[in-house]
Amino acid sequence: MEQKHQYRSIERILQTVKEKLKDEPKLFEMFQNCYTNTLDTTVKRKEDQTTYVITGDIPAMWLRDSVAQLRPYLIAAKEEPEIADILVGLSKRQFMYIGIDPYANAFNEEENGNCWEHDETEMNGWVWERKYEVDSLCYPLQFAYLIWKNTGRTEHFDETFKAGAEKILKVFRTEQYHEEQSPYHFVRRDTYYTDTLSRDGRGTLVKSGIGMTWSGFRPSDDACTYGYLVPSNMFAVVVLGYLEEIAEQIFHDLSLKNEAKALREEIYEGIESYGVTKTEGFGKVYAYEADGYGQYHLMDDANVPSLLSMEYLGYQGRDKEIAVNTRRLILSEANPYYYAGSKAAGIGSPHTPVRYIWHIALAMEGLTAKTKEEKLEILHRLSETDGGTGLMHEGFHADDDTRYTREWFSWANAMFSELVLDYCGYEIKKCK
Repeated sequence: MEQKHQYRSIERILQTVKEKLKDEPKLFEMFQNCYTNTLDTTVKRKEDQTTYVITGDIPAMWLRDSVAQLRPYLIAAKEEPEIADILVGLSKRQFMYIGIDPYANAFNEEENGNCWEHDETEMNGWVWERKYEVDSLCYPLQFAYLIWKNTGRTEHFDETFKAGAEKILKVFRTEQYHEEQSPYHFVRRDTYYTDTLSRDGRGTLVKSGIGMTWSGFRPSDDACTYGYLVPSNMFAVVVLGYLEEIAEQIFHDLSLKNEAKALREEIYEGIESYGVTKTEGFGKVYAYEADGYGQYHLMDDANVPSLLSMEYLGYQGRDKEIAVNTRRLILSEANPYYYAGSKAAGIGSPHTPVRYIWHIALAMEGLTAKTKEEKLEILHRLSETDGGTGLMHEGFHADDDTRYTREWFSWANAMFSELVLDYCGYEIKKCK
């Protein structure tokens, strides 16, 4: 028996999707599971009207995951103020956290001292983990902007937001000169090398002043091989453009706008000059990582931002051919984390075992596909690799989807939901 959802706009979306997927009952059932799951199980409204969002099976809030988890509800929030309240509350909480520590990636609900590990870095009672990731500062800017564009709400653009935005600019600027200026270091003892930074917590040496901004870790929370993480810098270019618009139209602050614009242009120049390399068989492509000295890491990772997600994020390079070549490379076995098996083919991650494909990457492949036919084909691939659970997971074995990581991974459920909504004609507004 079908259950009615407490939010009318979500109920209407479910009915519309059910009608559009009338020949795809399993797809609809999975969408219903995934779309309602995040809002019903991971969201907590606080007395101060902010919103705390756990990542699923870990009792902490990631700046990145919390945005990705709630992003599909921007559609429902257009006509349901209560859902918009939840999103605005998340944005407010994110910028509160950025004010506490812009280098941290995950936070506690209260100042309780809980943490993933007692790492050698500047921890405090709010911080669950302090792996510095460029994308952890991009996502909150993106989300604040999307709330405005999709709901018209602007009350989250308060003094806390503005102070947080200025901190983000300061950190990005500092990390353009990581070697000379950065206060950040991170060491985790007695662990796998991808969970800590080399050189006493400073990471591998990079060339300063090339435009791009340094990242210690990837959106997978794995350490970067080379500190200029190209997809995250691409994301930074896009959200700095958003900040320019917010500074001008909301705050009427020309200085903030110009600062965001100058930084955006420098990072863009850095990507196009130092993030591109020539390959055998694929021509010029974007590297996943670079060090500014001429070393490149050619791969892609399932976690977003990724090279696969370039168009989804809104990044446009100087030469479209480079983006086309890059997509061909990363969706082939030239990408060491692309796996093809009897159940599926897609991108995985060094974060999970070999031959494990990620549902997030499959969903992203669908979201950046050009035709409805291709999108539907990928939706079938997703629905046929749920391991019999009716939900998405982190990674699953290319030959056996009942072998999967993370029983409850809200980000993957949200990405599947967003692809279904996209296929059914729903669009998250993300332009000026």
